[in-house]
Order: sequence, then structure tokens, then C-alpha cells
Amino acid sequence: TLTLQAIPRQVWLDKSGKQLIQWPVVEIQKLRTNHVSLPSRLLKGGSVVEVSGVTASQADVDISFKISDFEKAEVLNPSWTNPQLLCSQKGVSVKGGVGPFGLLVLASKGLTENTAVFFRIFKGQNKYVVLMCSDQSRSSLNQANDKTTYGAFLDVDPLHQSLSLRSLIDHSIVESFGGGGKACMSARVYPTLAINNAAHLYVFNNGSEAVEMSKLNAWSMKKAIIN
Repeated sequence: TLTLQAIPRQVWLDKSGKQLIQWPVVEIQKLRTNHVSLPSRLLKGGSVVEVSGVTASQADVDISFKISDFEKAEVLNPSWTNPQLLCSQKGVSVKGGVGPFGLLVLASKGLTENTAVFFRIFKGQNKYVVLMCSDQSRSSLNQANDKTTYGAFLDVDPLHQSLSLRSLIDHSIVESFGGGGKACMSARVYPTLAINNAAHLYVFNNGSEAVEMSKLNAWSMKKAIIN
């Protein structure tokens, strides 16, 4: 996890007093420009939808998903207790029942390079379990770069709550906040193709079950002026 170039965050405990919440400071919103909004739509399995109109190499993206059918959710093996390992084994290219679905950021045309930030839903013993992943395995054609994948189990009930994801992209930094800040992942990526104006942003669903993208707001981000 980054500390040096990480976006300034607020940190607090949620109402239960047990969950740490991290969220970008409100001042970040002053850097937003070129607002793009997409209407809600159903994303069938295999969907890849480009979000155009924002500078994909410097962007603030806020998206929410609703799940209505959990029938195809994979059963969570009780031994799958390490979310980072699970995200490594079940990366973006591994098709699931419900998920993976989310964002492809810093993506090249044709998706040779992309960083995938996504959710996957499993059937636990008495509840549905949400896994959030930041998959850097295809982030760069340069094989020498660190491509560690990050993961976390998200304390959200997908039966009754929508799944929200906010990603802040700044050239080589991708910071993602799941469930309103219940999980936070920071990645350094070094794309060779998806740079500056050649970077693209997509919403995707690579699960067999359709999911609803209930809202998407995206902005280009201006450079911060540091006094």
C-alpha cells in the first residue's frame, strides 16, 4: 500500500465502532472537471462498455451496482480465508457466476493493458460474501514491474445494499474505495500503451449472471496545485 503519493484521506470508525472507513478528503472534488454520467443499464455477462468524455489517465470514477439474481453465485470454500490470494487465483479473466464486474482503468485500446478493479460474490454459509480485487496482472507489458494483486472481503450485504466503487486514477496510481470506504486499495502501475490520451476507461461484467450498473459518474481531474 502506498503512503508517499496516496491521495489524502479522512479516516473514521463507522457506527458499529468496529469498521475503519477511509475516504478521499472532500477537497479532491475541487479538482473535478468534465462530468460524465451514464444512465443505469443491465450488464450482461461478457459486457465491456467504454466511458468516454473523461481523461482516463486522470479521473475520478464513482459507480454502483445492484444484484438481483444470486442463483449462480459460487460457493465460498471455507478454506478461502485469504482475500489477496483468492483475488490472485480468481483474477479478472476467470469467469465466475456473479462477477467479476467493475472497472477496467488505465486500459489500452484492445485491452492488452488494463488494471481491473472489481467485485465477485460468493455464497457463504449463511450470507453472501463480497470479494473486492485490484488486479494488476495485465497493468503493463513491461514484465519487470511489480504486478501484485490486492484483495479484501467487503462488509456489505449485496442482498439489501448496492455495491459502490470509487476509483481515483492519476497516471501510475490507482486508488480504489469499496463500499463507501470499507475497503481501500492503492496500486502503482506502469502501463506502456495506456498512457495520457491513449488510456481508456471501461465498465465490465465477466460473470455469467447479469448485473445492473445503477449509476456511474466520472470526472477528469485537474492537477493539484501544491503550495
